Amino acid sequence: MTSPQNTQTMKPATAAKKLGVYLEATPAEFQEGVVSRTELAALQAEPPQWLVDLRSNGPHPRPVVAAKLGVSIAGLARGGVTEALTTEQIEALKAEGPEWLLRERATQAEVRKEAVRIKEKKADEAAQRS
Repeated sequence: MTSPQNTQTMKPATAAKKLGVYLEATPAEFQEGVVSRTELAALQAEPPQWLVDLRSNGPHPRPVVAAKLGVSIAGLARGGVTEALTTEQIEALKAEGPEWLLRERATQAEVRKEAVRIKEKKADEAAQRS
């Protein structure tokens, strides 16, 4: 015998994070309710217009802003960016090219390069042990 399956739900903040959108910019009914896994899957599969607009125009949460600028979240904070930005604001920052952004991009490139080096080193060591 199987017991009836309980519907798993999540807080709006968790759902917004999974959708890659800024919670405060979502509609009130999204912010005030709970989201089931089924509803989340439906939002991902066939996003409503508000979700499409938020994903393309913003405001975007800091992880998305960081990714679009090619820096870390900590790099955003060091650069003084603490709030959500729209796509237009992100593009303006890219065009402006402030020193902090160039420095953080270089730092991020070094971090990625080092991660690749470590991964290759571990793969070589594993191959030698085999």
